[in-house]
Amino acid sequence: MIARTARLVLPAVWLGLIVGISLIETPLKFQAPGMTIPLGLGIGRLVFAAMNVVEAVLAALLLLAIFRSGAPRPERVLAIAIAAVLALKALVVRPLVQGTTDAVVAGDREGGSGMHLLYIAADGLLIVGLLALLGLAARSLLGPRGRDALHDDRTNRG
Repeated sequence: MIARTARLVLPAVWLGLIVGISLIETPLKFQAPGMTIPLGLGIGRLVFAAMNVVEAVLAALLLLAIFRSGAPRPERVLAIAIAAVLALKALVVRPLVQGTTDAVVAGDREGGSGMHLLYIAADGLLIVGLLALLGLAARSLLGPRGRDALHDDRTNRG
């Protein structure tokens, strides 16, 4: 039962983390009074390093839940693809971005880099993948009886 519930909860939590950090906190940070590009990048480096650790834990728990609960093949394949995108983002893209941010923080280069676009693209893929995984898990876990109960509840409300 815990593994089945985790198939819905873990991708939702992970999705919330990405939206909160990548889509809300990061752009707003650079609009704060007195925030400089090097300072923002230094903070971002710490935040995204911690975020990648949390994402790795969420990915491991999600894969465990999916395989222990006997999830259907499409869910298993999508979860593996999501974990692969995370690995690529954390092990390849983030170090490339960090090289650029190191140069900006050191004052050797101005801000702005195509490498950051790769990180944004990886987060975009994760968002799409996690939304799709949530849809598959909900469909699988609700089944025909759960969908009928949901429909009955909506029609009874009026």
